[in-house]
Amino acid sequence: MPPDATSLLTAQGVNAGYGTMQVLWGVDLDVRAGETVLLLGTNGAGKTTFLKSLVGLIEARHGNIRLGDADVTRMRSSERMRLGMTYMSELAVFPDLSIEENIRIGAQALGHPNPNINELYETFPVLREKRRAPASSLSGGQRKMLGIAKALAAEPRLLVMDEPSAGLSPLFVKEVIRILSDLRGRGLALLIAEQNIAFLEVASRVFVLEGGRIRFSGTVAEMTDNEALRKAYFGLK
Repeated sequence: MPPDATSLLTAQGVNAGYGTMQVLWGVDLDVRAGETVLLLGTNGAGKTTFLKSLVGLIEARHGNIRLGDADVTRMRSSERMRLGMTYMSELAVFPDLSIEENIRIGAQALGHPNPNINELYETFPVLREKRRAPASSLSGGQRKMLGIAKALAAEPRLLVMDEPSAGLSPLFVKEVIRILSDLRGRGLALLIAEQNIAFLEVASRVFVLEGGRIRFSGTVAEMTDNEALRKAYFGLK
């Protein structure tokens, strides 16, 4: 896959794994500035491993990862964050810290301790009401809101999200999708790893990961036109 001149993130030929176990096999993926990309796959497909390789939590054994003009393949996670790539894991927050402490920790990648908290509270008003309470006191959906706020405090160019629907009721999934739609409208690039096809609603393009390999890449319309993928993900005959 040749790099796109408009790409914010480009991964080419990424292999990664744990110990003697290889999980990813030559994965190619790109995200353009301001674009929302969905990395779709079932449990065990390699989505989390790929995201961790992108943000530097595990080393890519082979391949190349670029963020804008910078080759970040061998950079530390903290260096990638300073360049504008923020990672929201499935757990997302520190449960023993207060809501506001979580947000301030998220801002540390900026090199100063003063995120625009009031602006974040405007986006997530439920967090303002409980800002001094521990994150453990929040519901699952509210913790997810805090996780997004914590990631946004670093003012990223690209937000990388691992399973934002995990553990949420359908109602809260809709709320997360609403918030992500709003963020997309502000020009933030999003890479969302999910198995919930509801997130196709916010995506411009889709990559399908299966067995550690990309099996499909294209627009949402192209995916829904693909008979094999319709059967696998939409249950259609």
